[in-house]
Amino acid sequence: MWNSLKARLRQGHRTGKFPYQAPALPEHFQGRPEIVSEKCCACGKCTAVCPTDAVTVAPGAVSIDTGKCIFCGKCAAICSGQAIKYGREYRLGAMTRENLIASDGIWEPERPTDRKFLKFCGNSLKIRQVSAGGCAACELDFNVLNTLAWDMGRFGIQVVASPRHADCILVTGPVSENMLLALKKSYEAAPRPVWVIACGSCAISGGIYAGSPVCHDGVEKILKPDLYVPGCPPHPATLLEGILRLMNKKF
Repeated sequence: MWNSLKARLRQGHRTGKFPYQAPALPEHFQGRPEIVSEKCCACGKCTAVCPTDAVTVAPGAVSIDTGKCIFCGKCAAICSGQAIKYGREYRLGAMTRENLIASDGIWEPERPTDRKFLKFCGNSLKIRQVSAGGCAACELDFNVLNTLAWDMGRFGIQVVASPRHADCILVTGPVSENMLLALKKSYEAAPRPVWVIACGSCAISGGIYAGSPVCHDGVEKILKPDLYVPGCPPHPATLLEGILRLMNKKF
């Protein structure tokens, strides 16, 4: 026991200070796209190079659907007019599909409006995670939130082993045909009311698998998400911030 206490004192406090302080993002982090449409020469190179058809160019207007975007940065790299660049904004989560569209202007993350949810969840949230054909990237970055470095349990957020104990279902992956029934059963088994989080571009739109005959292009055609968290995969700070904002936590 004494050796354990000494080891704990020597190790010190290991949990990061996010969200009370901004997260330490890696140098190569690609945040929300920053667009200046007036710099666009309408050459079409950005739309041609995008692997998920996330970029739309219209006369005088450029937009990127972050729900489709895998944040590869190819569009910004090929844009000679520098109309597109990826900033450091990690707060990417949105409560509506429309707010995932990045265009000109300042991005201000929305606050939740579902008063029933806010009254229900209070200071805790129980999550059942369902991997609906994911590659494990989103799953791993969600699992990171359970580690000592992030410790989402300090906010009352807990992963549960059964959907019968869940307040919400967090879905990753493009919803493959093989996982469709399992996803539906998980949702139906959860007590009502239950909410849905779409985690990652695959869960939102199908990502790079969109259009495949063996997947359903994300969860939206099956279950209506209450929170969309874009990314491929989303950074842990992006995911945790979105969940905390859904719970109306303010820091």
